[in-house]
Amino acid sequence: MSRWLSLLLILGVFACKDNSYIVLIDASGTNTLHLSYQQPAASGPAQEMASLLNMALGNEIEVGDSIPKISSGIRFEILAENDIDPLQSGIAAYQVKDKNLIIQGSDSTYLYYAIYEFLERELGFRWLDPQTDYIPELSEIRLPVNLAYAHSPEIATRTVHARTFYEHPDFARKLHVTSESFPYYAPQARVHTFHRFLPRDIFFAEHPDYYALRNDRRITTQLCLTNSRVLQIVIDSVQAHFDRDPQAKVVSVSQDDNTQYCTCIHCAEADEHNGGPGGTMINFVNMVAKQFPDKIISTLAYQYTRKPGTVKPASNVLVTLCSIECDRSGSIESKCSAFADDLKGWNALGSTLRIWDYTTQFTNFLAPFPNFRTLQPNVQFFRDNQTKWVFEQHSHQPSDLFEMRTHLMAKLLWNPDSNVDSLMEDFANYYYNQAAEFILSYNETIHDELEKDSSYFLFLYGDPSQAFSSFLGADKLSLYHQYFEKAASAVNGNEELIKRLRKARVGLDYATLEAYRKNLSPEFSLLNERGQLNSKFQTTFDRFKQTCKENNITMMNEMRYTVAEYIDGWDKTITRASKTNEAKGKQITLLTAPKKYADEDPQVLTDGAFGGANFYANWLGFEGNHMEAVLDLGNVKTISFTGIAFLQVVNHLVFLPQEVIYSYALEDKQFKPLGKVTNTKFLTPESKINDIEYFDLSFNSVKARYLKIKAVNLLTPPDWHHGAGLPAWIFADEWIVH
Repeated sequence: MSRWLSLLLILGVFACKDNSYIVLIDASGTNTLHLSYQQPAASGPAQEMASLLNMALGNEIEVGDSIPKISSGIRFEILAENDIDPLQSGIAAYQVKDKNLIIQGSDSTYLYYAIYEFLERELGFRWLDPQTDYIPELSEIRLPVNLAYAHSPEIATRTVHARTFYEHPDFARKLHVTSESFPYYAPQARVHTFHRFLPRDIFFAEHPDYYALRNDRRITTQLCLTNSRVLQIVIDSVQAHFDRDPQAKVVSVSQDDNTQYCTCIHCAEADEHNGGPGGTMINFVNMVAKQFPDKIISTLAYQYTRKPGTVKPASNVLVTLCSIECDRSGSIESKCSAFADDLKGWNALGSTLRIWDYTTQFTNFLAPFPNFRTLQPNVQFFRDNQTKWVFEQHSHQPSDLFEMRTHLMAKLLWNPDSNVDSLMEDFANYYYNQAAEFILSYNETIHDELEKDSSYFLFLYGDPSQAFSSFLGADKLSLYHQYFEKAASAVNGNEELIKRLRKARVGLDYATLEAYRKNLSPEFSLLNERGQLNSKFQTTFDRFKQTCKENNITMMNEMRYTVAEYIDGWDKTITRASKTNEAKGKQITLLTAPKKYADEDPQVLTDGAFGGANFYANWLGFEGNHMEAVLDLGNVKTISFTGIAFLQVVNHLVFLPQEVIYSYALEDKQFKPLGKVTNTKFLTPESKINDIEYFDLSFNSVKARYLKIKAVNLLTPPDWHHGAGLPAWIFADEWIVH
């Protein structure tokens, strides 16, 4: 039996109370607290505890490795300074023994963890954000003689994807999570590595057979996994990564981010033999891993490879499952049975598992995302299926209730069975002080409202506009803002607390701005009845800009759409909305068919609501065909300008049109050309992923009753794009005429 396991069995995971105590320092404050360590690696942890205790006690604290034997003090012990294994947990423990407090860790990192657990559990310290610790004022340290605690987390490597931890490793250590997104990995081989191992520019021209066969042609979306030369090149590439970074323990051999896998006869036969593409992928990765028995080769079980095949992963293969498609309104087991079944299947194969989980809306980082109630059951589900490594992908930067969410996630990864309500209440009371009850009420209410709508799908790639008939309805938004107004009043002008409240409110402010964009209700309408900008919109917009600036919030989504671009887009929208528009409310007749979005309603083009950065937000979409439409102005107008906005989201096959052609007619509908606007932002691998462009045309005044538009679709992405061979989209919104 290992020393760690023995210690766990002896101590258990508990803290006992008894009427018998030891006194490490008494209320008189005249005695000296002695902290001692023997191993050099324990010096740093001992000094850290001394520093924190000194702030709480204001007493002299003696630290060293040669303090004479005394009646009581604090001892620090490292159980075994071994090389860290990312798949094996250590132990953090403390106990009172022989009138001393003994603090132990399996290594120096876990010794730090044990210190923070003791200070938090026994003395009332709190770690709230990188700049904010709660340090209690202590006059004594009195501990039960039978005090004992030991914990070995069931999830060995715990990552919460937030700059809070990445930029502040000391704070990450206090909450026992990693300070890197991909610890132990070779830095250039973390995920989606196929294109890195066999770059298109180097290999495709002479060796197209290295790549996926789709519809009888080779494209560079994925690799051909039955090509022996591909296997050797990948092995050589993995070796090169380990040679460059000898301290690295993991290299990812994983598919690129698309579903266009190889369907050549050999790969098709392999898929049949291996129980599907997931089995073929594991067979390939196993052959790579065999060459690196002392390293870990990670791969993805993602999209088309997510379902386990019949091939058991090698012992040094780390299989990462990605829960990307799940409905986050409920737990994975209740709302995402396909993923749950796949995770159970991989566990049954004896796989070493890593989970890439998601806790934010990728297309709208700042949007309210009421999934707090799913965090614990999901982490418990991962734990119960022997997952050793969890990566929780959050928004990275401040967003809706960011600090409370990241704090809760970190706590649950350390102990999935923690009391969630107690954790949230405790954090809110320390971090928001007098405003805590209103923050908790906001969070409770928005979750209650979501649960009332059992049909709502809370999706990673969704948009606040989808929730305007659900938990973000106009009446709900008003109620949520009332909570924050009461919270602001409760803190009595405390500027630091007001700043925290603004940051917590940024998601609600963002959703509210999108409600104004949609003209959701008379209260949430961009323009008032006089055609002027709504003053409440301006207040929300100004607060949103202030919050983003003072908290360095820079990104709106995973497509690198920036806050600066979002604000600039609003300025352009305000300008367009404030001008007279002869097209507003007028009839649209479509000559080509739209698909799926905006209820396929052509009147979305003239409803006075302006599309945002996501294709769910008021855009009319056309898949694999051109957009052609006729606008009826109702009667003859004299006009000199027309224009429509188009959306680009490159990774979702949404591209700007190649050109937009306008024409006009009188009552006879004999159309004459007005002109065309050519797209000058040609699609390249370097194109902006997320963009909105205005295809505006000014011309000499003409009289017109009808206007016609033809937006020329790219029809299919270029060969270098991961969607090559699939139909391309164009999305249009708000036809402006004056």
